[in-house]
Amino acid sequence: MSKTTTVWPLSGFGDEIDPDPTVQAAVLLALGARHIEVRSAWGTNVSELEPQQVAALKQVLDEKGLKVSAVASPIGKVDVSLPVEHELDRLRQIISVAKGLDTEYIRVFSYFRAEGRSSEDIREDVMVRMGALAGLASEAGVVLLHENEKGIYGDTPERVLDIMKTVDSPALRIAWDNANFVQVGIKPYTEGYAMLRPYLEYFQVKDALAATGEVVPAGEGDGELDATIAALKADGFTGFASLEPHLASAHELGGFSGPAAFGTAARAFATLAAKNGVELS
Repeated sequence: MSKTTTVWPLSGFGDEIDPDPTVQAAVLLALGARHIEVRSAWGTNVSELEPQQVAALKQVLDEKGLKVSAVASPIGKVDVSLPVEHELDRLRQIISVAKGLDTEYIRVFSYFRAEGRSSEDIREDVMVRMGALAGLASEAGVVLLHENEKGIYGDTPERVLDIMKTVDSPALRIAWDNANFVQVGIKPYTEGYAMLRPYLEYFQVKDALAATGEVVPAGEGDGELDATIAALKADGFTGFASLEPHLASAHELGGFSGPAAFGTAARAFATLAAKNGVELS
């Protein structure tokens, strides 16, 4: 195994630390990050931020010297029965947020289904919607990052691959999340990595226990984080690694850790990264 050091830019979900971006920035900087992933600011989700709030957030981050790795949007965390236009309208607003924060990446999901409907039932509707979102992103010059998440169409490696191949757009890539795969009974590295690596552009750092689904610091669960980090390094991955610890509470639109638990998660990941010759910056 190569012992040469690879550098990955470290980021993290600021709102897992504190609602206030000033506090978010201070903690991320103290942990050695130079980037932040923005899901909400001052308690307001990115899908509802007004232009003046975006400008104020950009000013805070500029003053602290933090850049934005991605906007973590809730796009696609809605029922697939809603009209196509519903999420396109929200994506237009979020694209303006991404532009205002000077990032090309927007995290998205691939739709919930009603009770009693199977993945097969909603497949066509999902593909139409994901294709429309990717088309809008392509026009705007941004890249959508699909995060695998329990309960959406793209929850297993096979269905994530189905989305990538069917939509077939460079404006739709993968934000890989080990913990979310564990929560749907998948061994992430063993069962999904080789299949999805060609589309993997962003790494959400999270681990979980297979028995309970509980989220734990990197390397303490069944997410095969060690093997995943080793493989990404060997493959020449140089994308963002973004901490999403979810250690204190998780709710529908995100999770919260607080500064101390966020630090615990960051140190656990840094230890695993260093073991594999990856420097976080």
